Amino acid sequence: MPATTAFAAPNPQPDPTTSSAPPAPPVSSKSLDDVRKEIDELYRQAAVATEAYNQAQEQTKLQSAEIVKIAQEIVKGEQRIKRLKDQAGATARLQYRTGGLPLGAQMMLSGNPDSFLDGADRLRQGQQAGQGMLAELNRTQQDLAQYSKDASAQWKKLEANRVKQETAKKEITGKIAAAEKLESQLEAKERERLAELERQQQYKAQTDWLSSGILKEINGRASEQGRKAVTFATDQIGKPYVWGAEGPKSYDCSGLTSQAWLAAGRGIPRTSQEQWAQLPHVAIKDMRPGDLIIYFSDATHVGMYIGDGAIVHAPRPGRNVTIAGAGTMPILGVVRPDK
Repeated sequence: MPATTAFAAPNPQPDPTTSSAPPAPPVSSKSLDDVRKEIDELYRQAAVATEAYNQAQEQTKLQSAEIVKIAQEIVKGEQRIKRLKDQAGATARLQYRTGGLPLGAQMMLSGNPDSFLDGADRLRQGQQAGQGMLAELNRTQQDLAQYSKDASAQWKKLEANRVKQETAKKEITGKIAAAEKLESQLEAKERERLAELERQQQYKAQTDWLSSGILKEINGRASEQGRKAVTFATDQIGKPYVWGAEGPKSYDCSGLTSQAWLAAGRGIPRTSQEQWAQLPHVAIKDMRPGDLIIYFSDATHVGMYIGDGAIVHAPRPGRNVTIAGAGTMPILGVVRPDK
């Protein structure tokens, strides 16, 4: 899609002197712009909390898996201890059947030199086996004690992340409710003007970004995996943004990008902050379709570059997956999942 046509200027406001529609309520553009900024900030705060929620959820999954592994090791250890105790019991029963005399005393009383030598060898082997069994029993018991400590530590982390998730969930729902309440208090005409202000702001940001001549430098071709990721992401256009969602019916911003790359055969971190922290960085001039553009200084939003100065992304609550200008938000940097 050519950059010159992909992002058209917002529709101009009709002249109230020539329009047949009744005039809008007397709300100044400045106060309405302040409302827009306040709503944007509330959704930004919700996005920050969503990142915290998603990160805590990912950590919970890892910790749950670790607890399962520890539990499996504990079961193996208990089975090993039972086997060692059974062996020790068999040795004790054998000694009881021989009258309780140690093997060394039985050899001395045999009066047969050859039997004595054979018995001495068996005695040495038996002593070594007994010592090995005791050492293995001791190691296994120590392992079980460590596994118990590890399990306890993981349970504490799991509980801490559960608390983080609940805290983040409350903050997310609170911020979204506050933003929706602000918007609901506006008259229909004011909401239309608010949407127009949002389009104007995005158009200006995109125009400023394109006017730098950046598109003349960006000419990278998508990799095979990148094309698959772009196809998956664009196929989701029109599906609603839902915080914490990873599809298939709804997505948040990093849920969309992580699932798109998973569909392309490459697993990447779940959150935009971890995508920024863990994936290879590339210069903006070198980006190609399929790369991820990370936004805002705290890396709390992400979109997928699809070429011609555009991204596909899940914007925020109340919006659907859509195509937007890559420069409509402050760019932190670009990462490449398949570098």
